[in-house]
Amino acid sequence: MSNPYRPELKLSKTKLERIFDLVGIGVFLLSLIFALINWPQLPDKIPGHFNALGEVDRWGSKYEIIILPIIGLFIFTLMTFFEKAPHMHNYPKRLNESNVEQFYLNSRMILNMTKNSCLIIFGLLIVQVIRVAKGEIESLGGWVSSNVPFTSIYSVNFRFI
Repeated sequence: MSNPYRPELKLSKTKLERIFDLVGIGVFLLSLIFALINWPQLPDKIPGHFNALGEVDRWGSKYEIIILPIIGLFIFTLMTFFEKAPHMHNYPKRLNESNVEQFYLNSRMILNMTKNSCLIIFGLLIVQVIRVAKGEIESLGGWVSSNVPFTSIYSVNFRFI
């Protein structure tokens, strides 16, 4: 089996990628600020897990909320690394010199949208967990179970519309 054609190209971020980064990072940072502001008012027990309907099915220590930003930052870091290395992504055999740049841009855009969608979802989840813990709302509602698959499908199909 021969080595596939995978040149390392230096492609600058598109305007749309920069906008998505700004929105994703902005929502995530705002949720962290919200968490820090509300930390003193949080009860000792906060929601630790939700079922598919968004109802709390396990309560845990308020320190468990720290897991969400850690996972969000890990996903952000890992996806940012792969976003900067489109030559490492998987491509069809029809990749060649004439279309490599467009393939790289499309692949990077999908990864960028997925990365920022994850940041937004984790940011909203942090806010909602705090709101449930403080008694402002009773559950997450159905938005998590309906929006996570939608966001994943949308980010992949966005480039083909």
